[in-house]
Amino acid sequence: MGPLEIGLLAVALAMDACAVSLGVGAAGRAAGMRPVFRLSFHFGLFQFLMPVLGWLAGSTVASRIAAADHWVAFALLSFVGGRMILAASGDEPRRVAPDPSRGLTLVLLALATSIDAFAVGLSLALVGVNIWLPSAVIGLVTAALSLVALKAGARLGRVFGRRMEVLGGLVLIGIGVRILVQHLTG
Repeated sequence: MGPLEIGLLAVALAMDACAVSLGVGAAGRAAGMRPVFRLSFHFGLFQFLMPVLGWLAGSTVASRIAAADHWVAFALLSFVGGRMILAASGDEPRRVAPDPSRGLTLVLLALATSIDAFAVGLSLALVGVNIWLPSAVIGLVTAALSLVALKAGARLGRVFGRRMEVLGGLVLIGIGVRILVQHLTG
């Protein structure tokens, strides 16, 4: 696997994390340097770890995971997206929304956006590719692009307010639906 192929693979795998980062940033849910760092770091970390885990799993677990991975991603993204929409659509004064860069929400977002990376790692194991360089590049590219998307989303959120939080939730649900449809029709 050459450098161009690794780079293209990394960018492709980073797109779900970027879309989620854009939505979270636009919703104003990751204000400040620490939450932005935690989100981009964990998206990159999970995108690094999941291909390694997929590679280690090899072909023994592939059929069991492939049967449910799209449902897991759909459920996780829909849950987090639904919570964002509910938080934004209330008429009462805005409460402080839970920080998506902490706790279970962070783990759910990072896991949901990295499930495809597990499948890629599994595929790379089947064709005999050493996983360490591709995984490192995938993780670094994801972290960097997520950081950019969080910052861009934050600018949009300041301009459009609560509507961006609803849009962010809809984006998460949309990503989940896209993953589900791709696996069910592909």
